[in-house]
Amino acid sequence: MFFYYMDLGWRSIKRTPYLSLLMVLAISIGIGITITTFNVYQQMNTNPAGERSSQLFAVQLMSQGRDTWPDINEQITYQDAINLRKSTVPTRQIVMFKTGAALQTKDPDFQPMLEKIRATDSDFFELFSVPFIFGAPWNEEVDINPAYQVVISQTLNQRLFKGENSVGRELFLNQHLYQVVGVIADWHPSPKYYDLNNGPFSEPELIYVPFSLAPIEQLESWGNNQSWSTEDIRNYQEGLLSETHWLQYWVELETEQQVQDYQVWLQTYVKQQQRIGRFEHEEARGEISNVQTWLNVNKVVPEDNKILVGLSLLFLVVCLVNMLGLLLAKFLKRAPEVGVRRAIGASRLQIFAQYMIEVAMIGAAGGILGLFWAWAALSLLTSHFKLGEALTQLDVSMWIFAPTVAIGSALLAGMYPAWRVCRTQPSIYLKSQ
Repeated sequence: MFFYYMDLGWRSIKRTPYLSLLMVLAISIGIGITITTFNVYQQMNTNPAGERSSQLFAVQLMSQGRDTWPDINEQITYQDAINLRKSTVPTRQIVMFKTGAALQTKDPDFQPMLEKIRATDSDFFELFSVPFIFGAPWNEEVDINPAYQVVISQTLNQRLFKGENSVGRELFLNQHLYQVVGVIADWHPSPKYYDLNNGPFSEPELIYVPFSLAPIEQLESWGNNQSWSTEDIRNYQEGLLSETHWLQYWVELETEQQVQDYQVWLQTYVKQQQRIGRFEHEEARGEISNVQTWLNVNKVVPEDNKILVGLSLLFLVVCLVNMLGLLLAKFLKRAPEVGVRRAIGASRLQIFAQYMIEVAMIGAAGGILGLFWAWAALSLLTSHFKLGEALTQLDVSMWIFAPTVAIGSALLAGMYPAWRVCRTQPSIYLKSQ
């Protein structure tokens, strides 16, 4: 009977093509707007660290002086980063920042380009579970004794070396020769939780160099630089010794005992710095935040996004109300036909099932068309508003979610019209015949 009702539904849709198209458009626009806002919200609300979220911690220090801002800074100073490295509590710990340089190769036909770079420690790749396709990170010894080694992304490897195993090959950064020691697979955590500067959905860097090269090459920070103190910084070395916050620091703590021990270690460090005249603020302290807490603290998902999702759902309700009115007009117009069917033995349940299947077909068509509207809207956001592709990429789950919601919404809107028409009294229309 199901396929028979589908055939009847299709015939009914073909008999009123414009009215049916209007209902499909109504539900598709509602679904398209809802899926667009929900997809963006879902991408922003995702915890990209997965199971390791509770083991990775961002480190913050309230290192400013008296009578300054009351909030703890998201980044730390260079001198604090060097001191924090002395802790033996974390399983892994890394310091990093975003920088950039002019990229060249030995190919005379290659046009130099300016590329973003992440200066970090060798544990960065293991700590954040970055997958390698060729080679490995530089040796831990390089974190102490600098070496001109580099890890590049698969995308850049394809561009420079045609996707071949480039381990051992060489490239130039600001005219200094670097040796490739590893190639990572394309890695796009969204949000970019390990560095929320310049936008949590910005694209990751394609080049990674040892942090130990920063004071030698005088690598400039391309992120946010903040300082509570007015200092006369005349050279790079003075900048390293200043109170400027510009570095991100992460640790891996695998057990609750490690978490407690590291918190104690941080408070001890704060008191030590206070004894030498730093950390003068009355609320001076050290804090650690796991990935989920870090995303919440930095308000990666603004309240406005939640409001937009709610408004889009209200718009979908308006579309369904309009659809309900159209269905009611369409079904009641066919009341004489239903009366005849009831007279020759069709039950109310059969009539109701027939019309609900027709409504489900309209809903399915609206869901598929709604996916197209959502895809078009996300593409528009990507191209015209310069949002990251990770944020505006249509999630795979939406391809199932959208038709399901569309069919369910259409069935909900069609219940009353189908109920009204299945209660048709056969005698009324038999007399008129």
